[in-house]
Amino acid sequence: MEILFNRKAYSEMLDWKNRLANKYALLVEGARRVGKTFLLRQFIASEYETSIYNDFASNSKTTRDAMRAFTEAVDIPDLILRLELIFAVKLIPGKSCIVFDEVQLFPIARGTIKSLVEFGRFHYIESGSLVGIRENVKDILIPSEEHKMKMFPLDFEEFLEALGETLLK
Repeated sequence: MEILFNRKAYSEMLDWKNRLANKYALLVEGARRVGKTFLLRQFIASEYETSIYNDFASNSKTTRDAMRAFTEAVDIPDLILRLELIFAVKLIPGKSCIVFDEVQLFPIARGTIKSLVEFGRFHYIESGSLVGIRENVKDILIPSEEHKMKMFPLDFEEFLEALGETLLK
């Protein structure tokens, strides 16, 4: 059984969505195993009508097809159409989000963020561990259209709330 609990990072993501998402992609950085993927999935399920979630760490056919779409698309509308077909999702302008998880494993996707944000229509979230390591950003121009957010393991208050303990808070 999956346990759902509140993370402070969720409110930071919501603030990005309400104030900055039309001008910046959200880049969620953090160590491995701190809950980035879990929180992202919870966020897009709750805050968007439709979404595309691609995990570049996956070796699935869908991920391989998505990677090929980045290299074969002639422009951003073509890329969006290819992603919609690969993930069998109809994106709705202003109500859909595209997530690139473990984006450091496929720098081409991160390099495309500037064009995607300029294209508008949808919101974009990137996440990963070791995103800022020089090896993971060589050969790409780091997009200025990123709003960076650091994510950490549960803090003590979040831990207590996850346990249902409210008296000690």
